[in-house]
Amino acid sequence: MTGPATISAAQAEADTRRWLERAVIGLNLCPFAKAVHVKAQIYYAIYLPTEEADLMDTLLSEASELAALDATVRDTTLLIAPNTLADFLDFNDFTARAERRLARAGFDGVFQLASFHPQFQFGGTEIDDIGNATNRAPYPTLHLLREDSVSRAVEAFPEAEAIFERNIDTLEALGASGWKALDVGAGSAKP
Repeated sequence: MTGPATISAAQAEADTRRWLERAVIGLNLCPFAKAVHVKAQIYYAIYLPTEEADLMDTLLSEASELAALDATVRDTTLLIAPNTLADFLDFNDFTARAERRLARAGFDGVFQLASFHPQFQFGGTEIDDIGNATNRAPYPTLHLLREDSVSRAVEAFPEAEAIFERNIDTLEALGASGWKALDVGAGSAKP
């Protein structure tokens, strides 16, 4: 009997880059993403184990590494876990624990943690609600964002608080078939 198939680091990174380029930047879901992408300031960290046992330590290590680098070298880190936390509720619980651990490790006020998951679902929505796609990535992903960079971006972007509502409007206009046509799921890119 063989175990579950695992996603390679190359596949996870290729799929995540495709999602970032086609959905996040292509649909302008995050108006701040294009600049750091173009400047190659996004780091793609891949956690390959099928168990989450060391994922928290990996996140803390990535946070320490990011904090040690200048933002002009690495502004943000995407920690992609393609082979674990497939259940969104488990991932959501992990994300809450991760936020607390980052704070206890001294990163409160230094980083924000954003989360993305293939089955992401906002509270009070149905699973097939197209608005959930704002936080759907090919794999479970934890995004470390520098607070300073977020603050600068918000200052430079008028009405930053309107981004979420604009994203919902964009996705509703696109519809489920339009989202599917973007082809940004797991296995969509060639590594």
